[in-house]
Amino acid sequence: MPDRGNQEIILRGIGGSPGICIGKAYLVDKEGVDVVPKYAIGKNKLAAEKNRFKAAVKKAIDELHKIILETPEALRENAQILETHTLLLKDKMLYGRTIETIEYEQINAEWALRKVVMAIKPLFDNMDDSYLKDRAEDVVNVSDRIMKHLIGAEEVRIGTIDKRVILVARDLSPAETSQIQLERIMGFVTDRGGRASHTSIIARSLEIPAVLGLEKATSTIRNDDIIVVDGISGCVVINPSEETLASAETRKSAYEERRARYARSGHLPAKTKDGLHMAVMGNIELPEEVVAVIDRGGDGIGLYRTEFQYMARKNFPSEEELFEHYKDVVDVMPDKPVTIRTLDINGDKAVAYASEPEENPVLGLRAIRYCLHKPEVFLTQLRAILRAAYYGQVRILLPMISRIEEIQETKRLLAQAVDSLKKDGLPHQKKLPIGVMIEVPSAAIMADSLAREIDFFSIGTNDLIQYTMAIDRGNRQVAYLYSPTAPAVLRLLKMVVTAGERNNIPVFMCGEMAGEGIYVPILLGLGIKELSTNPQSIPLIKNAIRLLNVDQTKKFVDKLLKLTTTEKIERLVENTYGDLLNNGHHNHGGH
Repeated sequence: MPDRGNQEIILRGIGGSPGICIGKAYLVDKEGVDVVPKYAIGKNKLAAEKNRFKAAVKKAIDELHKIILETPEALRENAQILETHTLLLKDKMLYGRTIETIEYEQINAEWALRKVVMAIKPLFDNMDDSYLKDRAEDVVNVSDRIMKHLIGAEEVRIGTIDKRVILVARDLSPAETSQIQLERIMGFVTDRGGRASHTSIIARSLEIPAVLGLEKATSTIRNDDIIVVDGISGCVVINPSEETLASAETRKSAYEERRARYARSGHLPAKTKDGLHMAVMGNIELPEEVVAVIDRGGDGIGLYRTEFQYMARKNFPSEEELFEHYKDVVDVMPDKPVTIRTLDINGDKAVAYASEPEENPVLGLRAIRYCLHKPEVFLTQLRAILRAAYYGQVRILLPMISRIEEIQETKRLLAQAVDSLKKDGLPHQKKLPIGVMIEVPSAAIMADSLAREIDFFSIGTNDLIQYTMAIDRGNRQVAYLYSPTAPAVLRLLKMVVTAGERNNIPVFMCGEMAGEGIYVPILLGLGIKELSTNPQSIPLIKNAIRLLNVDQTKKFVDKLLKLTTTEKIERLVENTYGDLLNNGHHNHGGH
């Protein structure tokens, strides 16, 4: 690499976990795994070669079991992810195919494994769902682990690092992330990974700054370089100038001071200056995350994503298994609403055991369409939800509704589930509040009709913006069009709220827009009744609500709705509320 001198270099990635840290880089290199030898194996040596592969897999499994045993109590929830990895090590796709490849092609184990991984990885990579894209990482993590044992490469044990550093890696597996010792590691940056990756979920639960998906971090950053990691904006600065350092220090202490202040006030009710009480709930994916919601003063669970239990396994989970997971959440919050969203996946991406590849999965057989297409899978989940609802206040939320028939069909299946539970003599809740996610423009346009069929709306802004603006969020070329303040998006939100008011049903929001302080005046002014966000943002959003006056925000939204460009809307939001609410959580002024 040419000498880059000491000039400042900025890398841009994805903010995986908020916060800012400044320190020395520590490269966690998995040397030796990149260079994979290839050679032919004689017929008489094939059995020995297959055994060499099996031995490496066994070592990898033992290694993971050891890490699971050593995982500290506070990170027990992450051990689940490692269990997934041990299952993957034995997966037919990986294990079986590698053994077959050694045999048929008469080649060495390393090359066979590499070949199989190269074939599996694109299956995940081409999926649209970020959650599933990140499952490709799991496959790579697991194969790297086997490869190390085949090649005999030394692994850096993150648990043994004993100085204050920022980790820099191509990718950190959940196994590695869960070995992070907080008092030593200030943050981390990786070439791979996205916001939905296990690694970033763990980083957020550890509350250390992380920037992922940097692509060139490991090839640009050197050991002991001073770097600034900004997990809010997704930037990493190498060799920061004095000026950059000073500004990072200021932002870091402001962020930490603010976080401490919000945390102290997290349990206070979110009541506006003119007396309106807003519920601020948490979005969760794993039952263990409920604790984070309670700790930060959440008023309930506004979105419990249920996909996790269907991932990385050979078959659909049983009703008992689902029931246990849902009941775990309800037991912790018996007197607060728990909103369980039904399965939001499409056959090809989440569950390899239900596959038919689709040309364009975002517009394909996903979410409610998939569930209605597979009523037996859906009924299992509905029965589990109705049973868990017996123990608390459960609401059911249907994803990706685009027409009224889907609601009617679901209600028929719900009635069927209630009947079958009655016959089986199992305790269950007969009637649940039913809500629909508004994330497809057709649902927003039909909101007045849908409202007569259900009990509440919950707006999923991430998809709604994507479908309304006809853009792929993951595509960097068109990412500039992705804005919650696009005039078309605001008009749709207004339509949905109006339809809710006319039919006397509340409108909630659980998309990313609900987690940014600067958007709270818009949501209040529109008349949205409840916000749900990632647990970390709950105190911040409650704080924003306490600073506002509903009447003023209503007048403000009337003004916004008259504007016709995103830029004008952003400017007015910034000028009116920027100073009051700017919490470094968002950078405005064009994207």
